[in-house]
Amino acid sequence: MTRCVTNGVQLNVAIGGQGPPLALLHGFTGSAETWRAHSAVWSKKFTTVAVDLLGHGASDSPADAERFRMDWCAADLAAIFDHLGLARVNLLGYSMGGRVALHMAVTHPERVSALVLESASPGLAGRDERTARVAGDEALARSIEQQGLEAFVDGWSRLPLFASQGRLPEAARAQLRAQRLRNNPRGLANSLRGLGTGVTPPLWDRLQEVRCPTLVIAGALDAKYVGVARAMAAGLAASRLAIVPDAGHATHLEQPETFDRLVLEFLGEQSFT
Repeated sequence: MTRCVTNGVQLNVAIGGQGPPLALLHGFTGSAETWRAHSAVWSKKFTTVAVDLLGHGASDSPADAERFRMDWCAADLAAIFDHLGLARVNLLGYSMGGRVALHMAVTHPERVSALVLESASPGLAGRDERTARVAGDEALARSIEQQGLEAFVDGWSRLPLFASQGRLPEAARAQLRAQRLRNNPRGLANSLRGLGTGVTPPLWDRLQEVRCPTLVIAGALDAKYVGVARAMAAGLAASRLAIVPDAGHATHLEQPETFDRLVLEFLGEQSFT
């Protein structure tokens, strides 16, 4: 593990393997641990750089929710890459991490060689929808603060979005729950407030600015994000769409071998010179 001091906070980074850099961004309630099993596969061909995003894992959890905003998040990632001497990276993001990865590709295109977006979204296009999401995320944040992390994690895992994960082996579900519980309650609450979909400007109108090769992945059982993935892929200049059978929102967890193969095949076609 590496601790990177950037813009007044410390962020935790797990680095392994050798080869072209592959930066990995987890989803909400996740951490660098999300990618541990996958990094064991990818690190044979890539240097994996798994980041604990602010408020998650072993990274700092500031009291000011404004510090979690997307512009700060992108600046932190750029500073981490500078600290590690990485001019450009292949960037993979899941769910919330996918939104961050897409934002990096739009605002820091010179830093991204290729992009992999799993169950990601360019954001909410409608103002009313964003307003409703802000209110919903604030309610979730307060529930974490008032009811505690364990009650929140158990409720979060029961969301319809994650229903297909009920088919996972008990050991895998227990491991996921344990990882989520290692997060900082304040960090998760402020991540909802500062980096939630409602407060982050949507990127639907800027997709055409992403010029790097992009792989868009969604699980076939996740109907909402299949629709988002199709629309997003259609708006990107150089995209490939992969809908993975028998998988929901977390394809990397529900169909890990297929997910690893898709990523390696896609990145194997790119030039990193």
